Amino acid sequence: MDLLEAHGQAIRAFGDAVHAAGSGDWGHRTPCTKWTVRDLVNHLVAEQLWAPSLLAGATLDDVGDRFDGDVLGDDPVEAWDTAAEAAREAFLDDGVLERAVHLSYGLVPAREYGWQMTVDAAVHSWDLATALSLPSPVTEPLAERLIDIVRPWVDDWQGLGLFDPPVAVGRAAGPTTRLVALLGRRPR
Repeated sequence: MDLLEAHGQAIRAFGDAVHAAGSGDWGHRTPCTKWTVRDLVNHLVAEQLWAPSLLAGATLDDVGDRFDGDVLGDDPVEAWDTAAEAAREAFLDDGVLERAVHLSYGLVPAREYGWQMTVDAAVHSWDLATALSLPSPVTEPLAERLIDIVRPWVDDWQGLGLFDPPVAVGRAAGPTTRLVALLGRRPR
């Protein structure tokens, strides 16, 4: 599975979970212990809002604090749809994956940034589905591919506040369970 296919699947998975949220669900706790459903969706919407600017060559200073705070407004579902569509279109632009992107820790290949965004969307899809008592929207092929991508990064991410340390799971655990456990979630 290539990056653009994986990215599309992860974005759709998160979007499906966002669309499943009812009016009484936005205050529910998520596996991200400090976040409610609304906080989690706000985080992902803000990430999507950054993508078009970063992929077009903007620096963090260029974007500034535009996407700080509440970016959901009165319609979190519409905020997600709009931001996700713009981010997806930016990733699909010709040649964009051959560029470099300015991130907080320096200039990185756009392809690496794309995988980071894909991993985050997929894992948070699981978080959101768990908070809403829905089945995981992360498919086994997507999870298998993301495990291969993420495994070399996990040790480097420890202590940065990105993900909790990996959680042990049994040998019979499926790919989605292994992926979320690798990123510090306690699978259900």
